This record gives sequence, C-alpha cells and structure tokens, in this order.
Amino acid sequence: MEDDKLIAELERDYLEANEYEVELACDGFEGMCLCKEKDYDLVLLDVMLPGVSGFEICREIRKEKHIPIIMVTAKKTDVDKIRGLGLGADDYIVKPFSPTELVARVKAHIQIHERLLSEAGTEVTREECIEIRDLKILPPSRRVFVRGEEVILKNKEFEILFFLATNPNVVFSKDILFDRVWGMDALGDTATVTVHVNRIREKIEKDTSNPEYIETVWGAGYRFNII
Repeated sequence: MEDDKLIAELERDYLEANEYEVELACDGFEGMCLCKEKDYDLVLLDVMLPGVSGFEICREIRKEKHIPIIMVTAKKTDVDKIRGLGLGADDYIVKPFSPTELVARVKAHIQIHERLLSEAGTEVTREECIEIRDLKILPPSRRVFVRGEEVILKNKEFEILFFLATNPNVVFSKDILFDRVWGMDALGDTATVTVHVNRIREKIEKDTSNPEYIETVWGAGYRFNII
C-alpha cells in the first residue's frame, strides 16, 4: 500500500521482475479491504496513507492474520519505528530506499515465514501442542493459551516464543534471536528483540518483573525456563 503512484509502480516493477505477483492499493480504505478479503504472502505498508493510516491497518491485519508486514515510510524517528514494530510489523524500511534492498527484504521475510510454518507443522504431527505449566502453544494455528485463556500474539512475538519454547533452558543472545527470527540479511536494531520480549511477557507472565517463562540472563540474553 503506497499513496505515491511512482513509488508504488517502482516497487511493483522490481518485485514482478523477481517473479512476485503484486497488487497495488493507493489509499488506506482500499488496502484494508483487500487485506481482509484476500490471502497475501506479505504486505508492504506505507505509514502515511489517505483514509486510514498504515499503523491502523497494521493493527487490524494482526487481529486476524500472521503474514509478514514491512513498513515502507519516510518517517525516520525511533519512536515511529518502535510503534510500527510494536503493532506487529516485521520490518521497517525508510525512504529513499534501494529497490534491490526492498526485494531482498521481501524475499527474506517470505522465506522465514514459510520455514517457520513448515517447522510448526512438523512439530504438531508429533506432539499436537507444546504445553509448559499454564502455557499452551498450538503451532499449526499459531494460537497461545495462558491458564486456559487465549492471548493474541503478533507475528514476531509468536515466532520468538515458539523458537525459545522449542529450545528450552538454552540462553540466546539478542543478536542470535534477531538473526533467527528476522533473518541474517534483515537490517534493524537488536533493541527490537527487547521490545517484542517485553510484549510477550505482558501477555503470558503473571508478574512481568519476575517472569516465569522467558527469563533475562543479564549480559547474555534470554532463556525459556521449563524447570
């Protein structure tokens, strides 16, 4: 979704040249309707859209779907980046940008998403679900329950939780988690990992100051505790 027709057409041309099918929307209302009606592999989302902002569209998509979302915008401040990532965006690219970099990020996020879905499907054939104390994770449907109540995790929140829960009692640095969940080719700040872990804790922990599941190992990283 991009309100600048020239930029939208440039993005489309480069993506189509790399064998991706592209559908354009130049205002927020149209883009919102398309995302609700159709199943896409990834959404490129401008923040400054007429009608409905990109932030609002990102929030609405995350209520129903777990597809990768890349914010494409002229907003450069850390506050805007953290807001977009906090709403569930997977990546953030600032204008002006290299079209080849955009294609590389699209490719990386689609591959990561497909790999994680494949891994989740493999797990469920053996176990049906991951269950630790009051926490239950259903990988195929990407649903999470805490004390019998469903909590809604955004795309990267689920991927971090799933990765840590399937590698229990192992300490992972923020760099490793960023590489594993966002991909080694992704550009970004590992502080993003901290933001996502804090949001996961708000949803699954009884006491975020004394977490039961995702522990901070100071100076080292994070560990999922099953002991």
